[in-house]
Amino acid sequence: MSQKLFIGGLPFSTSTEQLGELFNQVDGVQSVEVVTDRDTGQSRGFGFAQMATSEAADEAVRKFNGYALGGRTLRVEISKPSAPRSNGGYRSGGEQRSGGNRW
Repeated sequence: MSQKLFIGGLPFSTSTEQLGELFNQVDGVQSVEVVTDRDTGQSRGFGFAQMATSEAADEAVRKFNGYALGGRTLRVEISKPSAPRSNGGYRSGGEQRSGGNRW
């Protein structure tokens, strides 16, 4: 069964390709992705790796958690499932002004 890893502490200059090269040192990498800001395209300093098996994921955690990359220390851990949002995924609004339309 495949396993997703969270990778934190990435240097902001790290590309998806560079992260892939690093994680390819471990067998069983299916995909990697550096998360970027949707407006600027800049790295947000974290990413994810999809590993083929839980054993491959455990090996990657052992090898790369605490690894120094570009002057920063990586935090690599098994990704936790995200909790469902109580508001259906929408951002909650601020206080309502009297008069209804805020525009």
